[in-house]
Amino acid sequence: MLTTHHARARLGRLGRVGGAYSAPCGRRRMPGGLATFDGYRGDNAGRWQHPVGRGSQTGRLGRTARASSVEREKERGKEKERETEATPARVYQDLGRSMPGRARPLDMPSDGFDSIEAALEALRKGVPVVVLDDEDRENEGDLIVTGDRVTEETMAFIVEHTSGVICLGMLGEDLDRLQIPLMIPPTMNEEAMSTAFTVTVDLREGTTTGISAYDRTATIRALADRSSAPNDFKRPGHIFPLRCRPGGTLVRPGHTEASVDLALLAGCAPAGVLCEIVNKDGTMSRTPELLEFSKRHNLPCITIADLIRYRLKYDRIVERTAEGRVETRYGAFKAFSYTTIFGDEEHVALVYDDGESTSPGSPGS
Repeated sequence: MLTTHHARARLGRLGRVGGAYSAPCGRRRMPGGLATFDGYRGDNAGRWQHPVGRGSQTGRLGRTARASSVEREKERGKEKERETEATPARVYQDLGRSMPGRARPLDMPSDGFDSIEAALEALRKGVPVVVLDDEDRENEGDLIVTGDRVTEETMAFIVEHTSGVICLGMLGEDLDRLQIPLMIPPTMNEEAMSTAFTVTVDLREGTTTGISAYDRTATIRALADRSSAPNDFKRPGHIFPLRCRPGGTLVRPGHTEASVDLALLAGCAPAGVLCEIVNKDGTMSRTPELLEFSKRHNLPCITIADLIRYRLKYDRIVERTAEGRVETRYGAFKAFSYTTIFGDEEHVALVYDDGESTSPGSPGS
């Protein structure tokens, strides 16, 4: 429940009375929107400004002190980015790279890549797509196709051009329903990207060794079928289900989350087949080879960064949870609390109650 004490604390940090404000109540921060933190203010295009130059210090000493403060804040921001996999901040910083002077539209693909809409249309037809992650991450590309539309022919194509370790990104709720646990506890996960591998499985009925394209396709389609039961699968097997992080690529920019995000956006079952593309000599394919591969096989080629931007534009990522009225020595305020899919923390917007103000995000606000 919001109290006058809470309101005063937030007003003290905000520094003015009129208009709408947003302040993070949790320890983590949400970039963009109305949020202001660490002295920085961000707009919806992801541009950040530090309100320096308004103090009483003047002259070279004042400018030097303010510049040093800005540099320290920037360094803190860089350290925070290295410590977390949450991606919206990095996505916002990339928005204008291809269009100097103005922000690139959220649904515009990166230079040389296909649009997310083109990829979704291919997935609806059962056609795989090439998906690249960030060069500073794995710097790899996966073939991804939805689990409920994969065919034996598509599986054979994937096995031919990838490492052959066929994985299936799935929601945690479906893995729990099928009683497929993590391979090891999260605290013991030493995989480079902390990929949430679960116990491997094969379909119990209608398969032989489980390794053929037919058997693997049958297992995957059964995993994607929400009418399947735990006893339909035997353990261990030849398919590697992966547990998708709640929030998908907006929380973790990995191929696991991308496979599930793409499946959901395409209107398919929330399960995506994924496997790393390799060169003929067994080395991992990088961006030039991946672009050439997608062109040779007439497959859409997209990036996870573009998928994140697409979701930021079209997904509902903020939800109002409560509202109330707060009386302070500065006057009456309307308080609105919000949560996001990025985490469990809450954010509060305080609106000066002048009798005409509306809630943030509503017409006229």
